Amino acid sequence: IVTDTLQTTFLVTAVILSIYFMAKGLDFGIVDTFEAVKESSYSKIFFWDDFVGSKANFWKQFLGGIFVTIAMTGLDQDLMQKNLSMGTIKEAQKNMITFTSVFVVINIFFLAVGALLYIYAAKNGIDVTQLATRDYLYPEIALNHLAIVPAIIFMMGLTAATFATTDSALTALTTSFCVDFLNFNKKENPNDPALIKQRNYVHFGFSIVMLLVILVFKLINDDSVVNAIFTAASYTYGPLLGLFVFGIFTKYAVRDNAVPYICVLSPTVLFLLKTYVIEVYTPYVIGLDLIIINGFITFVMLLISSPGKASEKALSHN
Repeated sequence: IVTDTLQTTFLVTAVILSIYFMAKGLDFGIVDTFEAVKESSYSKIFFWDDFVGSKANFWKQFLGGIFVTIAMTGLDQDLMQKNLSMGTIKEAQKNMITFTSVFVVINIFFLAVGALLYIYAAKNGIDVTQLATRDYLYPEIALNHLAIVPAIIFMMGLTAATFATTDSALTALTTSFCVDFLNFNKKENPNDPALIKQRNYVHFGFSIVMLLVILVFKLINDDSVVNAIFTAASYTYGPLLGLFVFGIFTKYAVRDNAVPYICVLSPTVLFLLKTYVIEVYTPYVIGLDLIIINGFITFVMLLISSPGKASEKALSHN
């Protein structure tokens, strides 16, 4: 809790102070800053037109966002742990509502930072098109066009944002591997020095794996990190969403030995379908609805492979 509070404090502080220093560099007051963002083209939130040819269409964003949230947060025990650890359902619901309310406000500040970055770049002659990706605009302005204090704040915010996800991911990977593959939960003495040493090796190993994944991701990615993350999440979390919907809304059993193959086959089929059929022969542009299509393919495959309805005993047990 303490580390999460520190990370969040640094991140939010970096966002607020970034707005302050950019507004100062633009000679804007508080009212001027909000007016500039409001009057710019970057303040438009909802795009209702061109459902077929635009990723930004409201319904693609809205529906895709719902299912991304369900899959990436609601079905992820690591991210739900703070809610699952509450004493009662009412407390957990209160925690989720409070978090969501705060999250909306923080998102507005993040969007304001994004708009101010482009406004600042336009006023100071920074050619955004010359940057490798739009992700470099923030460090370009923070490190090369503002004073040393904003640069330090940028590094603090970047570190906080990175640690907020990396530490929990490494912990989850280490725990999962130690419990599911090394059966640590069946050991008589989990505090045995040999087991602790083995766990440290596993943790170090996953740290190296994560570093390699980040390096490979940097080499192959030519889009903004946010877009790339949501695309990757739509491929990896789609099967989880399909499994969840299948289990909740049907009474059919699954072939346990077929599930891993289906979860790998579904995103593979979707990638091939998207790359060689939809993008080539149709005007439809897939956005955040990618996860919905992925989940649907998984659902259909589970339905086709199902041996039939599950027994009442199995349903009551589940």
